[in-house]
Amino acid sequence: MMPKTDAFETDLLNAYEAGELRSVASKSELARIRAAARATALKDKRVNIRLSSGDLNDIQIKALEEGVPYQTLIASVLHKYVTGRLQER
Repeated sequence: MMPKTDAFETDLLNAYEAGELRSVASKSELARIRAAARATALKDKRVNIRLSSGDLNDIQIKALEEGVPYQTLIASVLHKYVTGRLQER
């Protein structure tokens, strides 16, 4: 179930779709961001893990809510954990 957008988000989406938004990033900053994205997106290793069926089911439900494949959600959570960006509620 996707959350509803508020007025700010709707205005932002409309501005984006109308082509009214412009990047403020410099060329060097964009190059740095692209390099980081390439390094993050590189998936060159395979890992097999065993999960309880209940945990896998919960992960798949959460992935559906987020609109991403469940393997992508697992990889994202692990990446955030190892980079210190995973935060407890």
